Amino acid sequence: MRPVSYLLDTHCLLWFQNNDPKIPARVMQEIQNPDNVILFSQISLFEITIKQQIGKLPELIATIEEIYQQALSDHFTFLPITNRHIYNYRNIPLHQEHRDPFDRLLIATAHEENAIILSKDGNFGLYTDLIQVFW
Repeated sequence: MRPVSYLLDTHCLLWFQNNDPKIPARVMQEIQNPDNVILFSQISLFEITIKQQIGKLPELIATIEEIYQQALSDHFTFLPITNRHIYNYRNIPLHQEHRDPFDRLLIATAHEENAIILSKDGNFGLYTDLIQVFW
């Protein structure tokens, strides 16, 4: 059986590291299943860094380096941004109600990597013709 690849949305990465009960049990089972490949993207690290700088994550005291190292300790696979992800970005429809560039690049990445996105964000449902979303 081929392993399933999941790409963590930024909030999912942070919630997992904080053991936040907002993550449903069935999502936690997929994240903790050793047969699955759990990807975390450089996009999320960039988004977290920006949000920390502008004060949108005041409760987050961990540094970006600590978040990165913890994700590796959790046996997640780091996924750097590649040109393929950026090239695929142009294929992601620009919906008037969802223009978040971080989300859209995560969607392009999931599409390119054939990964299922783990996200609570309902806006990802706009792209189910391109990607699978689990939550």
